[in-house]
Amino acid sequence: MSGHSKWATIKRRKGANDAKRGKLFAKLIRQVEVAARAGGKDLDANPALRTIYQKARDNSVPLDTIERAIKRGVGELDGIIYEQAHYEGYAPGGVAIYIEVLTDNRNRTSSEIRTVFTRNGGTLAEPGAVAWQFERKGVVLVEGAEEEVMTASLEAGAEDLEVDGELWRVTCEPSAYQDLRAALEKANLQIDSADLTMIAQQTVPVESPDKAKAVLKLLDLLDDLDDVNGVFANFDIPDEVLANSMSE
Repeated sequence: MSGHSKWATIKRRKGANDAKRGKLFAKLIRQVEVAARAGGKDLDANPALRTIYQKARDNSVPLDTIERAIKRGVGELDGIIYEQAHYEGYAPGGVAIYIEVLTDNRNRTSSEIRTVFTRNGGTLAEPGAVAWQFERKGVVLVEGAEEEVMTASLEAGAEDLEVDGELWRVTCEPSAYQDLRAALEKANLQIDSADLTMIAQQTVPVESPDKAKAVLKLLDLLDDLDDVNGVFANFDIPDEVLANSMSE
């Protein structure tokens, strides 16, 4: 299982506590504002807003909170102007990390990210050093029988279908994401999670529990920063090593 899938699973577990959920709410609201500002408040005419709107609802963000964020985004309410940016770096063992941020103060964000890297065995890289290793994809984790999932997915433009624990991981191009999700829902299949994300095109094996623990700690600290919108890495940690590193 690749870094994307394992890190997503770890984040879902951590997100169960109230502190993590509060941070997630704040980050999703910020993304809603930015998407509305960029493309308007009409969900049908703004695919980016429609995607993050659904993600916010999936994560139980209250509807009135989302609607206020949309109004701030389009200027109907006062709000902060956020800037999109990304950072690239390496975790211990040469694991590539790609970070997306939404910030109202790039100097503050850069300083915070650099500090996390330098204090935890990582290295902040120059722009372009890591980005080429990742590709934007739609990823849906879904429950169901293989034939049902495969039929609904392929008809909606899925590129790949893989086993992910007790679920199926369906991957598609970003342009097919909304149609894929709609097709799976229409087939009455239970969606566990769905998102547009960055998938690594190659992975770096991490077979030492100590090194795996260091990689996961760095990712967790980066993800915990208020301005960080997404953290993606290309590690491949064997299941038994992952269990050992998380149990310590």
